[in-house]
Amino acid sequence: MQLAAHPAFEPIQSKVIESLNITVEEYAHKKTGAQHIHIQADNNENVFLVALRTVPMDSSGVAHILEHTALCGSKKYPVRDPFFMMIRRSLNTFMNAFTSSDWTAYPFASQNRKDFNNLLDVYLDAVFFSRLDELDFAQEGHRVEFEKPDDPTSPLVFKGVVFNEMKGAMSSVPSQLWHTMCKYLFPTTTYHYNSGGDPEAIPDLSYDQLKSFYKNHYHPSNAIFMTYGDISAAEHQEKFENQALSQFDRLNYTVSVGEEKRYHAPLRVEECYPLDDSDDLNDKTHIVIGWLLGTSTDLDSVLQAQLLNSILLDNSASPLQHLLETSDLGTSPSPMCGLDDSQKELSFLCGIEGSNTDKINEFEAQILSLVEKIAEEGVPQEQLDACLHQLELHQREIGGDGYPYGLQLILSALNSATHRGNPIELLDLEPALERLRDAAKAPDFVQNLIKKLLLNNPHRVTLAMRPDTQISDRKQAAEKLRLSLLKDSLSDEQKSKIVDQAAKLVERQNQVDDESILPKVTVSDVPASTHYCEGNTRQVGDSSLSVYNAGTNGLVYQQMVIDLPELSPELLQLLPLYSVCLTELGVGEKDYLAVQQWQANVAGSFNAFSTIRGKIDDVQNVSGVITLSGKALARNQSELTDLMQQTLDGVRFDEHARIKELVAQIRARREMSVTGSGHSLAMAAACAGMSAGAKISHTLSGLAGIQALKALDDSIKSSETELADFAENLAKIHNVVKKQTRQFFLATEEHHLDNSIAEIEKYWRKPSGENPSRFSCEPVNTTVNQAWITNTQVNFCAKAYPTVPMTHADAPVLTVLAGFLRNGFLHRSIREQGGAYGGGASHDSSIGSFRFFSYRDPRLEETLTDFDASIDWLLTHDHSAQSLEEAILGVVASLDKPSSPAGEAKQTFHAELFGKNQSQREEFRKRILAVSIEDLKRVAKQYLTQDKASIAVVSNSNNAAVFDKLELDVQKL
Repeated sequence: MQLAAHPAFEPIQSKVIESLNITVEEYAHKKTGAQHIHIQADNNENVFLVALRTVPMDSSGVAHILEHTALCGSKKYPVRDPFFMMIRRSLNTFMNAFTSSDWTAYPFASQNRKDFNNLLDVYLDAVFFSRLDELDFAQEGHRVEFEKPDDPTSPLVFKGVVFNEMKGAMSSVPSQLWHTMCKYLFPTTTYHYNSGGDPEAIPDLSYDQLKSFYKNHYHPSNAIFMTYGDISAAEHQEKFENQALSQFDRLNYTVSVGEEKRYHAPLRVEECYPLDDSDDLNDKTHIVIGWLLGTSTDLDSVLQAQLLNSILLDNSASPLQHLLETSDLGTSPSPMCGLDDSQKELSFLCGIEGSNTDKINEFEAQILSLVEKIAEEGVPQEQLDACLHQLELHQREIGGDGYPYGLQLILSALNSATHRGNPIELLDLEPALERLRDAAKAPDFVQNLIKKLLLNNPHRVTLAMRPDTQISDRKQAAEKLRLSLLKDSLSDEQKSKIVDQAAKLVERQNQVDDESILPKVTVSDVPASTHYCEGNTRQVGDSSLSVYNAGTNGLVYQQMVIDLPELSPELLQLLPLYSVCLTELGVGEKDYLAVQQWQANVAGSFNAFSTIRGKIDDVQNVSGVITLSGKALARNQSELTDLMQQTLDGVRFDEHARIKELVAQIRARREMSVTGSGHSLAMAAACAGMSAGAKISHTLSGLAGIQALKALDDSIKSSETELADFAENLAKIHNVVKKQTRQFFLATEEHHLDNSIAEIEKYWRKPSGENPSRFSCEPVNTTVNQAWITNTQVNFCAKAYPTVPMTHADAPVLTVLAGFLRNGFLHRSIREQGGAYGGGASHDSSIGSFRFFSYRDPRLEETLTDFDASIDWLLTHDHSAQSLEEAILGVVASLDKPSSPAGEAKQTFHAELFGKNQSQREEFRKRILAVSIEDLKRVAKQYLTQDKASIAVVSNSNNAAVFDKLELDVQKL
């Protein structure tokens, strides 16, 4: 096929990938050598990404800080914050920037052609013509200020958005595990360092070093342009050329990651991680074993490694996963388990948590013994076939429920492009999968593969990370000493410069830029209506079946949705655990291992979850469902339906050891999640007194849920009687669930619908209950003032107010108000001036709550004060029509954001389950567009009053004095 390129670009190759309904094209810019990968698709959600190879050789966070600072003003757009300004002036469906270990990327997506071109203009100028103002480096990266900025007699402190972000990120034990493992697994290359930045090393980075890194890395010769959608490659290239590339010449050097030096013998290391506020250090050591494998640009090697990963770890019946889950040397598998293919060289990790340092030898011996056994005996053919089936399903599935689908495709090819491999190969997996299937037919294929990658591979690191209750104090003391020595060394002139910089930064943060120089879309560019995924309903026996014709590329998505029964408070607390256990235990005569293999043979995923929501006109009137959900290749739909029905009919709760393992694993995951989602958990806690649904969310899946889960795990570990009682309670829940009314959901392509419907009809069973019960809860109306103590270096703050449900006329106004306060006040005060990684507000009409929040925040009391100050700012100032329009555009963009075909069908189905139909959604959207400034002030006065406010923070025990001052009830996680 003849490629149509802009004259400045040279066509390289093109490939039609029928399984994904796309054409992939590769071009090179003649003058600079910049690479352009274009994915042509019949999709109006166009995606752009430009990536730079960034290879830092220290942990100062230079690439990460540069990612932030580059977005703070450019040659064509010399305003202070064009990135966040454009978020407000856009209908984007995605807009962000990423720093990986060896690349930095700037992606966005939009369904609006005008908006897409606006964003492209701003992104190209930001990346290739950034101003890199020194004050922006101080704000986004790091700086020293006096504790009282205008008082040089007060102590010095470190500040900076990235500095605080990485303090939060490195509070996470998985992050510490990963970076410590990389330090030893990669002794000489860039992966040895923390590309995000180590808080102890970030202050070492100078402004001149930042500018030098920009000059050497942010150049078209080192760039990869990637696009997706229905805009042609030539149209993109015209803009690349005219707005950026024509102004550059080719670099005379190449940025790349070298080959890692290989160990000739395995390495064993032991380090510590901080564990504050704990007297018991027993069973808190992490032991992880890592191997360095081949390069990620060799597709056949990558697929072989992925297959081995699946064979070893895919499910609880997989040999290595089974060992990790059942080993008495630890409480559960490590979060570090699996293959990492995001770097130039692949790595494979496995491990356990909840162990002790005296178990290292025994654990290593268990792993190596298993590897040797598989190298001798292989694995059953059924298991190998199931893993090949999973690879095929993964290749076919159309995503787009998290990131836009086009961005997912781009990111899957980016790693290969970064290391100058063939990115088209990674998108067109079918030929490589066929080669893998042929290779896997050899009787000794698995044996030879595990020998090559693991058994005979000496580049192996065994890492033990044990807890240390003093390391946080030592780090804080070292930071204070560093700052104290720095202050002692300062001349009066240097002190004055620090005071002056702090004042200039505040002045810069408060300045009003001329936003008119930035392009924008307006309310007139908003489509009159949004896309809606229509389904149709038919009867299957006494149950309803909702059917959606969706472009699923050969997959079928199916759900059985069961009305939640009335449950006692004791049983309700166990509902999340019941949902997990439902698809993780034995069924009928099969034990859980046999069921896990059955699931892998049939389904791409199979799980259960519960949903509890208030009515759209009454948040106190709640109902709920339990959903059994699966997806499969269309040819396996009959088997999927049989699996779902047999699971519901015959799941068994007598496998007590398995149940105990599952609870330990769930506890470990939930505890690890706190530092990554602390703002969400704090908001849930602050809202817990505002509606029945909000209370249930906090009690089951929030901080109170984690607290209860830890107590349950401890009790069933120490008492077989408690374990048996717990299993019996799970069975009680299931016995009443089986009696409840149920309905079905189905999404697949039109030519698969008739067969799929027939299979559901074939396996349909009438519920056993004659008089099903209905779940309900007592109304809730109380205030909350809590501080939750956990292992974190930063804070997560939330303040909430009770409001109204979706159908109330004020719900759209409150939704716009959240964006208005974020854009006009909170972003500046909490992020730019306060140094938090993020902060804002949101309105959740499903629980009737308006919430303020901050994320990875060095402050606490001051942030809560800023929440209040934002309301005063709204009420006491005049505001422009432009700022209102920006808030409205942000809400509309989030409402109109597309998902995958199957994802849109599921979202529509579940929204309608709880009464949110198309006309109500359209009415809500229409009211959003009609909100006025007067409306915003009116609802703020009416709902955001201090007598109704609730507060919840996630923090550490060092803030005890603040908790006392604010009269917060202290809870320990």
